[in-house]
Amino acid sequence: MNGEPLAFRMRPTTIEEIIGQKEIIGKDTSLYKMVKKGYVPSMLLYGEPGIGKTSLAFAIAGTTKLPFVALNATTSGKKDVEEVVQEARLTGKLILFLDEIHRFNKAQQDYLLPHVENGSIVLIGATTENPFHDVNPAIRSRCGQILQLTRLSKEDIKELIIRALKDEKKGLGSLSIDITEQQIEVIAEGAAGDARKSLTMLESIVYSSDISENTYKIHNDTIDRMIKKAGVYGDKKGSHYYNLLSSLQKSIRGSDVNAALYYLAHLLESGDLVSVNRRLLVIAYEDIGLANPDVGGRVLAAVTASERLGLPEARIPLAAAVVEMCLSSKSNSAYKALDAAIEGIRSGKVGEIPKHLRDAHYSGAKALGHVGYQYPHDYPIGTFGGWVNQEYLPSNLKGTKYYHPVEAGDEKRFSAIYERLEQFKKGK
Repeated sequence: MNGEPLAFRMRPTTIEEIIGQKEIIGKDTSLYKMVKKGYVPSMLLYGEPGIGKTSLAFAIAGTTKLPFVALNATTSGKKDVEEVVQEARLTGKLILFLDEIHRFNKAQQDYLLPHVENGSIVLIGATTENPFHDVNPAIRSRCGQILQLTRLSKEDIKELIIRALKDEKKGLGSLSIDITEQQIEVIAEGAAGDARKSLTMLESIVYSSDISENTYKIHNDTIDRMIKKAGVYGDKKGSHYYNLLSSLQKSIRGSDVNAALYYLAHLLESGDLVSVNRRLLVIAYEDIGLANPDVGGRVLAAVTASERLGLPEARIPLAAAVVEMCLSSKSNSAYKALDAAIEGIRSGKVGEIPKHLRDAHYSGAKALGHVGYQYPHDYPIGTFGGWVNQEYLPSNLKGTKYYHPVEAGDEKRFSAIYERLEQFKKGK
């Protein structure tokens, strides 16, 4: 048994060996053509763990034959960077692969960046976080390309597994392994697009299987057990987690029940109830709003129940809340109206409060002219409970409209009332 993990041993050594990421490093891409000509620009590689950021950096270095140094920004200090700079002076040019580049500290940056700028160091940074949010602008400005890698397809993962099973030097090809095509399919599905996870699972599955006549016999229950142990990627403070929250909200807004339940499941597997519950409450008022006013109370009840229950039972009330919101009528008119008012105030569209609306509960209010307010309850009118035509906005904002009703669900009724009141103001 080789001491290095299978995922490490199977790392591609040239760009031709890379599986997947055709849009990034396929033969028709500019990056492929540049690397084949021996030119490598500084770049940032962005994406989830296990989808090939490190492998791509190693493959680029292997293709160009340039000296290569790999560091991790979380564990490397200024002394490590100084050593890289010294090596670059000796070799003329080298590739520095810096993992977790969003954690690069200022002292490291200040020392390294001039050498990236003059071209003696080609910087390939990798991050799981959105580089436009989390990577220092000084680094971004010196990286000619920001490349977002994506999860591998199931077919890509299958190709990788088969390659590992056949490779006698770096893979498991020197072993006799009894594994079916269907079992490979299940492992590829369970890896969820994560190349490293697929090879780690494969290695664990093989070495935890029984040996009969010098052959590893792979059983379905072993595969199922390893897939369940593999876990779900979802750093609670990372970009991927916020992408999941965003996708949940957009799926509910788009009335796609199945997509919303998928993202809810993914988030709950990550174990953070607080962020999920907060987002569901926001959705109830931001996206459902006046079209179904009762949904806010019901979502709050579901959230409260989930907090009392904890996981895994919390999933039950949350599932009901998500399905109801997906299938509910939707309106964002209320919060959009408030945002319009806030925007107006911030841009200077303000005025004097009408005198008849000002506080008059003190002696001397009359002397200041704070009189003339008409009490609406003294003017009963239909189902409104009381209405009288008087001005409430500052005089210079008279006629301003922030609220534009949406003809959806319960808001149809609110819209009719709103329009009738507008007619009353015009004396009709």
